[in-house]
Amino acid sequence: MSYIPLTDEDARKMLAAVGKSTVDELFSDIPGQIRLSERLSLPEPLSQLQTERRANQLASLNASGQVFAGGGVYDHYVPAAVDYLSSRSEFLTAYTPYQPEVSQGTLTAIFEFQTMMCSLTSMDVSNASMYDGATALAESALMARAHTGKSRFAVSGTLNINYRHVLETYASAAGLELVFTHCEDGITSPADIEDIIDSNTAAIIVQNPNFFGSIEDLSALSASAKKHGVLMITVVAEAVSLGILKGPGECGADIVCGEAQSFGNYPAFGGPLLGFVAATKEFTRKMPGRLVGRTSDADGRESYVLTLQTREQHIRREHATSNICSNEGHLALRAVMYLSMAGPGLAETAALNHNLAVYLKESLIKAGLVEVFKAPFFNEFVLRTEDSSSFIRRLSEKGYVPGIELRDFEGLENCVLFCATEKLTKEDIDRFVHEAGRVTGRVK
Repeated sequence: MSYIPLTDEDARKMLAAVGKSTVDELFSDIPGQIRLSERLSLPEPLSQLQTERRANQLASLNASGQVFAGGGVYDHYVPAAVDYLSSRSEFLTAYTPYQPEVSQGTLTAIFEFQTMMCSLTSMDVSNASMYDGATALAESALMARAHTGKSRFAVSGTLNINYRHVLETYASAAGLELVFTHCEDGITSPADIEDIIDSNTAAIIVQNPNFFGSIEDLSALSASAKKHGVLMITVVAEAVSLGILKGPGECGADIVCGEAQSFGNYPAFGGPLLGFVAATKEFTRKMPGRLVGRTSDADGRESYVLTLQTREQHIRREHATSNICSNEGHLALRAVMYLSMAGPGLAETAALNHNLAVYLKESLIKAGLVEVFKAPFFNEFVLRTEDSSSFIRRLSEKGYVPGIELRDFEGLENCVLFCATEKLTKEDIDRFVHEAGRVTGRVK
């Protein structure tokens, strides 16, 4: 742990440089009624040794048991090589990609990320990553509105609840109309989609696998969209599923967006995350963020440049596609490393996820939990308990991260969303199920 101290003399020099005499004067533009009037109640400063001890004490409180929860952030195995390579100084201190002559490494990694995401999603073009899956979806909706000139969206009721909240926030400021469908056996209702679509509809939005883990019939939903001349935006929150499911582009998606955290990045208490947007080539100039292209320099050598920079810092503000100013470059680099190492093995990892999830579901049902949806699923599924809060609490006390309560969904009271990834073994699942059986009363 290192400290960069600020002395009183340092503060005086900085204040003098900006023509101020006190720190209070520096912040004088902030209205007094919203400024803190007393000092914060903070403990006394600690020495470096004391700080390290305190940090270790707090770290020891973290749960270290197996994770059976997903819901948009997933506990996948990260090869040690990803941590080692991505921590090398040339990656951590890489120069901003605006000057290609000194940032070829950064641009190359971003180009590879775009290429890999296009391959996995079966789309023509991908951007250089975004903040997270939720903002990627919201920006995709704005892109669809800009492309069609329409502002109504038919949104699946099986969308990740966090993505829904972010989309609603964007919509409230951008004048988008969101109409949500019902859920039938854990998947989107095609009849609801048909009922919602009208002459002002820009796109339908559907997640696959959806928030409940169920696999949607994207081809059927795309057919409904195309029949009415509207776009289909497909959200992918669990990127490992792309290793075994058809790319959304093959199923008729016009825009694919979502979260790529599963590729070589840790759950990390919910972030930072790695959003992405991919689309058909007609959306190239309407995509948010930036795109890296490959070309040749004056000597004929392969080189990389920022081909499109469609944000307000580079073009006239009224032509900017988004106010997104950054991509998650280091996380995208880790994703490239992970996918390079996985190769065709990504399909095997995806299959293992599914097989473990099937075994977990069947075992938990035997332990007294009740099946809720019969739709096909990838690595997540929903089961009903007698008391979901008690179930979660008692298994958490045993050191597990046992799942996610679905309290925000009507009709799913006392239901829990479970997940299984390749980090679990059959023995891990058996131990977890044994404890779950004790909670349900099936095991004494």
